[in-house]
Parts: sequence; C-alpha cells; structure tokens
Amino acid sequence: MFYYLYDLYFNHLDSLRIFSYVTFRALMAGLTSMFVTFWLGHKVIDFLYGLKFRESVRDDGPKSHESKKGTPTMGGLLIIGSLLLSVLLWGNLKNSNVIILSVFSLCFSALGFADDYMKSVKKIKGGMRARTKFLLSILISLVFCILFFYYTGVIPTGHSGKIPFQITDLFFPFIKGPVIALGAFAIPFSILVIIASSHAVNLTDGLDGLATGTVAISVVTLGIIAYVSGTPIVANYLNIPYLPGAHEYSVFLSALAGALFGFLWFNAHPAQVFMGDTGSLFLGATLGMIVILLKKEILLLILGAIFVGEALSVILQVGSFKLTGKRIFKMAPLHHHFELGGLKETKIVIRFWIIAVILAIISLSTLKIQ
Repeated sequence: MFYYLYDLYFNHLDSLRIFSYVTFRALMAGLTSMFVTFWLGHKVIDFLYGLKFRESVRDDGPKSHESKKGTPTMGGLLIIGSLLLSVLLWGNLKNSNVIILSVFSLCFSALGFADDYMKSVKKIKGGMRARTKFLLSILISLVFCILFFYYTGVIPTGHSGKIPFQITDLFFPFIKGPVIALGAFAIPFSILVIIASSHAVNLTDGLDGLATGTVAISVVTLGIIAYVSGTPIVANYLNIPYLPGAHEYSVFLSALAGALFGFLWFNAHPAQVFMGDTGSLFLGATLGMIVILLKKEILLLILGAIFVGEALSVILQVGSFKLTGKRIFKMAPLHHHFELGGLKETKIVIRFWIIAVILAIISLSTLKIQ
C-alpha cells in the first residue's frame, strides 16, 4: 500500500523515495509483522482458548506431552494474519505475483483450519479425511502452479541474464545452468514439491518452537536468495538465473519471517499456543511454492533437510512395520525418537535450530560455489 501510494502521489518527492526500495520495505515488513504478532498474541490466545480450539495429544505419544493437552491451537491464524497485513502495507500491490502468492498461502491455511476445526471442535479423531485433504492440496497446488507458470509471467522464458533457461528447466545446487528439462512434467513435479513440503513441515511441528524456528531460518535464507535472484547485477555476478521481479518476494518472505519470530515468542517452550495445521500446512506449502518460483526446488532438500528427515523417518517407520513387523525408531517422527532416547525437549529443539542454521549457510554457499 505504501509503495502504491508513493508511486501514485509522491514519486516526485526525493525524501519519500525510500518507499520504492525493496530492502527498506522488506525490513519494515518484517518488523511490522513481528510487532503485530507481539501485540495481538495474547488476545488471539485468549480468543482461541475461549472458543475451545485446544490441542489434543496422541495416545501413544511421549508421557511428557500430557501437559500440552488443552493448550490453544490454530495459532497459525496469528501468523497468516500478521503476514497478510504486513504484505498489504509494504508489498508492491502492482505485482500480481505477490498477491497470488498471498492468496495461495491463505488457501492452504484455510485447509489446515478446516482440519484443525474438525479435530478440536467437532472432536473427529484425525480431523479431515486424509484422502480429502490430499485431493484438496493437489487441487490448490494445480490451480496456482498453472497461474504462476503460464499466466503471470513470473518465471521468464528464454534468456534471462547470463543464464539461459526455460520455465520447465530444473536446476541443481553447485551446478551452473539448468540440468533437466522437465517439459510436460513440470507442473506434476511442482505439485509434488508443494505437497511434500507442506506435509513434511506438518510432521515437524511436534515440539514447542521446533517447526516455527526451523521454518523461520529457511524463510530468511530464501528471502536472501529471492533478493539476489531479482537483482540483475548480483545475479549475473553469481552466475545464477536472473528472475525479474523476484526481489519483491523478499518483502513477502521478510514479513513471513517477522510473523514467525513473533509467534515464537509464544510458541517457545513451554508453549502458550500451537500453530496447528492452520499454520504448518500453509508454511510448508509456501516454502514449496517459493523454491519453485526461484528455481531452487532441489535446494530445498538441503535447506529443508530437517523436514526431509522428519518425513523420511515416518515413511521408513511405517514401511518397516508393515513389511517386517519391526520399528526402526523408538517413535516417529524423528524428534520423538530423540525424546524417548532421553533428550529434553528444549535440547532437541535448539540442536535442530543449530542444524537448520548450518544448512542455511550451506544453501547460501551454493549461490557462488558452482
């Protein structure tokens, strides 16, 4: 909104030119969403508690989690609300891609909200049917992938900067230039990335602050990548694909990071509120969509290795039990395995955060090492 007002009425004033700078708007977007989350945090928690939107714990879970029962959930409403408000204030509203990305995040948050509502209010064990949730996830992903790939022009065709590529090309970390031309498989592959990412983050959200902190670190990293990818001089210097307009995603990602850090204030151990599927599904889906838009799909395997590990632990556990009748881990996802191994919840979370920072540094190094 501020950028739009500046461009419409005040672009002749040099003193207000700062509102046209992406770096300034990204910084302010992050601060705005963070302070909005701080300000509304207790109000939203009380509101959720009053509506009986409360957490239930799995029967076979760690005994230490019994104390979490009854904690307000659906805190993802606070994250998505702060994000959208900040993007509205500081984003470039002339950039249709940012608006579409915001709607995409809202759709997945609404899907998660419906699932949470069924579990916490309707008392339907397991919430929404897995098949229904899966099909709706595919439908949402399909619609927005088609929009981004073929209608908005967010991913340019042909030559862009010093690296020639097509919208259906796939890049690999540490390798300069596109590696695989996906062709007709680009959209199915993109849908797979989005759904896998959304469910992986959802599985990671099992300890106080775990998903919030690790996603925030990934979001900050992608914000940096978005900025350099959308800046031609820097993109050409690093020999990475130049994506016109991609730097505007750094405003969106900064707003999301600010909302997450603000939410962590209330979600850190002992958590006063949980994000629920309302938060985790949209956070994972948004990570997936962002890496698609930045042509960094494979990089997510490095940056989001914690999410990958959590998801793989569940797949291996279920597969092993069905085939052999034996379990590989004490409990899945992976963080519960460490809990039952005797590690305190806070130690597991902090160690995962440290690993996430290391993964972020490695991911950023791929911009130059190729």
